[in-house]
Amino acid sequence: MQPTKIDLLINCEWIIPIVPNDRVWQNCALAIDAEKIIGIFPQAEAAKRFSAQKVYSLDNHVLMPGLVNAHGHAAMTLLRGYADDLPLRPWLEDHIWPAETQHLSEEFVRDGTKIAMAEMIASGTTCFADMYFFHEAIAEEVRSVGMRSQIGFTVLDVPTPYGKDANDYIHKGLALYDKYSGQSLINVACAPHAPYSVSDPAMQIISTYANELDMPVHIHCHETAEEITESLANYGCRPLARLRNLGLLLPQTQLVHMTQVDAGDIKLIQDHNCHVVHCPESNMKLASGFCPAGQLIDAGINVALGTDGAASNNDLDLFGELKTAALLTKAVAGDAAALDAHAALRMATINGAKALGWDDQIGSLEAGKSADIIAIEINSIAQQPLYNPASQLVYTNSGSQVTHSWVAGKTLLEDRALCTLNKSKLIQSASDWRNKIQPKSMD
Repeated sequence: MQPTKIDLLINCEWIIPIVPNDRVWQNCALAIDAEKIIGIFPQAEAAKRFSAQKVYSLDNHVLMPGLVNAHGHAAMTLLRGYADDLPLRPWLEDHIWPAETQHLSEEFVRDGTKIAMAEMIASGTTCFADMYFFHEAIAEEVRSVGMRSQIGFTVLDVPTPYGKDANDYIHKGLALYDKYSGQSLINVACAPHAPYSVSDPAMQIISTYANELDMPVHIHCHETAEEITESLANYGCRPLARLRNLGLLLPQTQLVHMTQVDAGDIKLIQDHNCHVVHCPESNMKLASGFCPAGQLIDAGINVALGTDGAASNNDLDLFGELKTAALLTKAVAGDAAALDAHAALRMATINGAKALGWDDQIGSLEAGKSADIIAIEINSIAQQPLYNPASQLVYTNSGSQVTHSWVAGKTLLEDRALCTLNKSKLIQSASDWRNKIQPKSMD
């Protein structure tokens, strides 16, 4: 029989498919054609079975699904380090929001989003959930670069340079939804900022559209103890219960942060099949609290992983985030076996895909899924000796070891070089924005 012609064959020393769970294949190859995964085969069999247009031989590498960053504010990369070492509300209200009021523009969003995408691609992320403004600009840059993104249109009661009130944000967001509905690499979500920043009438409008359109809802929730106290005083219930009363706890609802959780909260999340997005480094940096990820997972709740924005992290390396998540979960649970290496990898791949409603397309290396894939070199001195590839990916500096990235079979990173973005131009852009936002003092 003649070999089957395909687009791409990747030979790799180790492959972690994520599904089935806890598996590591050695000396296998991943076959890809027409943007989709055909399957995983022993290398000798793949060589006989396929004639590939391009073949990669990646010795000393692990091949796995691209990481899914389930929460962030990409454009806020331009505010990285701008107002560090402050609690959430003073950080937002006294520094970040005033800076955005002065500088937020379509140009700001385009430049910041491109810088964020470059950082994410270089450290293994192929799909990200974004929550910001000037959504058309974000979508255009995502399409140009070739990443996969859930673009959340932020809704607030207060005006910004992008919108005047909640109705204005919703109107613009629905226009974005109409334009990109059915696009393979872009999904649109409604993103009410937080229970404390969006009124009941606006929340009810969002609930109506989310239910009618089966649209994802992406919201900061139970981020700080102060948020709980204010909700009890103003509404007579915890924020999660208020969202339930307003019809916003849905199977497509993504609850971001969730550091303040009690048994009643867990029951509500279970009953409504919502998802939780854990952002451990941002939560620790802002002293917001600890999400009980292990307890949520034990309760059968899908827990995904996000970096949050670079302004409160201060990086977008999801490998670093999953290491922090694994270590923090063990510490909070008082159990060294909690969130093992494979479970942490699932949190950053298939769990994120499930939270974003894309688990039928990405998050694992299964036949028929989109070829969203990364390769990580695993031969640095800090990764030797190698007993367990999954463990090394989680507990060593893996983000800096990513060498290749593909989204829907398109190469975005090759031999650590960005293929669809210009690194030197992005660095210059970041410097230019720094000088605009915080000019050097005059002598």
